[in-house]
Amino acid sequence: MSNSERVTFAGSSGSLSGRLETPEQPPTTWAVFAHCFTCGKDNSAAARISRALTGSGIGVLRFDFTGLGDSEGDFAATGFSSNVDDLVCAADFMRASHGAPTMLIGHSLGGAAVLAAASRINDVNAIAVIGTPADPGHVAGLLRQSRDDIAAGEATISIAGREFRLQRQFLDDIAAQPQRERIRAADAALLVLHSPTDQVVSVDNAREIFDIARHPKSFVALDSSKESYHTAGQGGQAGIGRACCARRLDAAGARTVRLVVLPGCGGH
Repeated sequence: MSNSERVTFAGSSGSLSGRLETPEQPPTTWAVFAHCFTCGKDNSAAARISRALTGSGIGVLRFDFTGLGDSEGDFAATGFSSNVDDLVCAADFMRASHGAPTMLIGHSLGGAAVLAAASRINDVNAIAVIGTPADPGHVAGLLRQSRDDIAAGEATISIAGREFRLQRQFLDDIAAQPQRERIRAADAALLVLHSPTDQVVSVDNAREIFDIARHPKSFVALDSSKESYHTAGQGGQAGIGRACCARRLDAAGARTVRLVVLPGCGGH
């Protein structure tokens, strides 16, 4: 059984709220989990994947990005760059209070933030990304009819029945990210998890990330894409966590590439 405690720490624009999951025994290593766009630390995917990791002896910090969940700040004033800054703040907090995180895990846009933040967190030697776009600008295509209104200044969008305000700077920010250069330069073992039939973020994104990244790297195919990662069954989400553990590589990790299908793991 894992232990869970609420924590707060300084973020890029105010106090951030997190939850620290730790195994019963001292952790073998520490990880930071980045949630998907607008999701928050307490969605089922973040919680179950984190707990699966603690079941394998890894301590995990999951937290709300600025302006989401219990964290301070105005979401409308945030962007991809602030997410990256928040991740660096989370790593600094862990280093000072518990232990330096050597593993970063990110879901969807959170995975893109993890890839962008990795070079700024010196201790990281392993990265896992789940259903992640190769370019943060992919999100702009999902905004559909609201995109023009956002580009004009500000608009309210609805995601999963919740409303969020976005400003033009959000679009400008995601369009200006040198993401491919970051992926190419990443000096950490990489695990890419993605559904081959993902209808939100095409598996072509996973292929692009995988092709750009240096070795060591592995790819895991996730089954049952019609379900979302955050609504997939407990077994599927735990399976993602176990895959992260099974493929966790240190800086001298194996350079083989494996293809594995995990049943019951969904798309977005």
